[in-house]
Amino acid sequence: MKLLYFAWLRHHVGAGEETRTPPAGVATVAELLDWLAGQSEGHAGALADRERVRVAVNQEYAGPEDTVAPDDEVALFPPVTGG
Repeated sequence: MKLLYFAWLRHHVGAGEETRTPPAGVATVAELLDWLAGQSEGHAGALADRERVRVAVNQEYAGPEDTVAPDDEVALFPPVTGG
């Protein structure tokens, strides 16, 4: 799975992108975020407040219940506002 991190999430994780293989039991966005939070202190810090994290799976906004697959591209970023 290709993971992309933007803004302050990138700072916490220490990388703009990485490739990870979640365990077989990780099937939803919520499960992925739970699993990622346990991968390092940086990941835990980035995902400490899930209300501040938005997710896109294969360039489509995704909610906690949406599914993820091993070959997906998952982007994590802060809420975006327009003006």
